[in-house]
Amino acid sequence: MLKLVQIALRNLFRYKRRTFLTMSLITIGVAFVLVFVSVTASFKGMMIGEITDSMLGHVQIHRRGYVASLDNLPLNLNLAPPAIRNVEEALGAIPEVEAYSPRLKFGGVFSNFVESTNIRLNAVDPAKEWATVPLLPSRIIEGDGAIEPGEILVPELLAKGMKVKVGDIAVVVATNEDGSVNGYQFTIGGVLRSVTGPGGRDGYIHIEDGRKILRLQEPAVSEVAIRLHRIGKLDGVVARLEGALGPQRNAQGQPVFEVHGWTKLTPFSNIVRMIDVMTFFIQLMLIAVVLISIMNVMLMAVYERTREIGTMAAIGTRPGRIVSLFLVEGLGLGVLGAASGAALGSLAIAVLNILRVRFSFGRQEGLVLNSGVDPSDILTIGLIVVAVTILASLRPARRASRLDPIKALRQV
Repeated sequence: MLKLVQIALRNLFRYKRRTFLTMSLITIGVAFVLVFVSVTASFKGMMIGEITDSMLGHVQIHRRGYVASLDNLPLNLNLAPPAIRNVEEALGAIPEVEAYSPRLKFGGVFSNFVESTNIRLNAVDPAKEWATVPLLPSRIIEGDGAIEPGEILVPELLAKGMKVKVGDIAVVVATNEDGSVNGYQFTIGGVLRSVTGPGGRDGYIHIEDGRKILRLQEPAVSEVAIRLHRIGKLDGVVARLEGALGPQRNAQGQPVFEVHGWTKLTPFSNIVRMIDVMTFFIQLMLIAVVLISIMNVMLMAVYERTREIGTMAAIGTRPGRIVSLFLVEGLGLGVLGAASGAALGSLAIAVLNILRVRFSFGRQEGLVLNSGVDPSDILTIGLIVVAVTILASLRPARRASRLDPIKALRQV
């Protein structure tokens, strides 16, 4: 086998120009795909972080039917204290859970005593909410960033439209589950920037204030948001939570809880899927380029080395040996091209990181692209290239092995 590799390498370097051009094509293709995959993965990671770490969390648990009625923020589908305890017990048994935050969500009317408008309120425990969505404080553009009892964080659009600022007094009026109306006076504690644009209407208050407005007799919540140590463990954690909470049924025999990963809760997950599809098609393009270039090179090698192949066959070289020789030559091109492409791609990514390319996402400006070279991406792309080079070399190799020695020796 070693002798076969030596002959194959000798043949490759015997035709230096053709080998160089083919390797250059493979190198550029591999480098381009590696840079594209790394940059899009970095952008995707930052986009997911902006959504999950600013408002959603990685996983959310609700009472069954709540998400389907989310636009109405139904109070009759809140989680009661026994259900909350069950959720906390399940979360305590999963080491991947970093933090969680119970939330009470409801709609209300916000008034500055002159005019009124609708508002969606999130009543939270500040310490737990900050731990679960750590980028939320960065969205506060006015105020000290705290949510004290009696204070409200209002969205930027509402603050501008209602002409209120930090320190002003406002009233929130809400309807509780039995239909009675209650009003509560708040001090504007801060102004909150929306994640994706100026249209957000979500405000934040302390969870104790939320329970007072709704006159709750027991500390119910609308959802429990969860943050994981590693978002890559999302599917496994969702499955474990479904397994732990799934057996609990209501009086109708239906599951009490619903567990949703962040992808089920926001349309931005469609953008992530589009990025994945784009990456897949870029890899297909690489496969096509490598396949065509290697097949062309190996076919030319067969035509140019017809007499050589005929001589090998005439002295008793078996067809399988000839096939192996061409396959090893194709493999050599693939390995060398993949290795040089990985090196070039890694260098390009390092240069991009040094240049600190900046971009904006939604209302977040000045985000710095920080791409990393994932060894698994290098391995995957390299294996694809090597596999395709072997596949592309197969047809020319079989053609070479089937040449008639007598006709091949007559070839000029």
